Amino acid sequence: QVQLVESGGGLVQPGGSLRLSCAASGLSFSIYHRGWYRQAPGKQRELVATITSARNTHYADSVKGRFTISRDNAKNTVYLQMNSLKPEDTAVYYCNVAVRENDTVYWGQGTQVTVSS
Repeated sequence: QVQLVESGGGLVQPGGSLRLSCAASGLSFSIYHRGWYRQAPGKQRELVATITSARNTHYADSVKGRFTISRDNAKNTVYLQMNSLKPEDTAVYYCNVAVRENDTVYWGQGTQVTVSS
């Protein structure tokens, strides 16, 4: 059974920083692509960042230059470092893993990030 658990969310002031973590279990994840998505109230879930097995990265334009995705394969963990946070970054953040062998994307339960003064 594949399980992904996000952590590190919370309340932060505009301009502040948070680091999200996503710990995975049930597979060896080093060869798989990983990603972060977010969903704000009243909006569709959207891509934030992705990282491949080769550590190539992609970012949404809205977070480029402020967020950094990374991975620690030994810990089966992917991170999202979020700097210069804005109120519009407020959302539930979800991590995922894409398993090519069965064409399946697995999702975590999400962690709330609130940016407010």
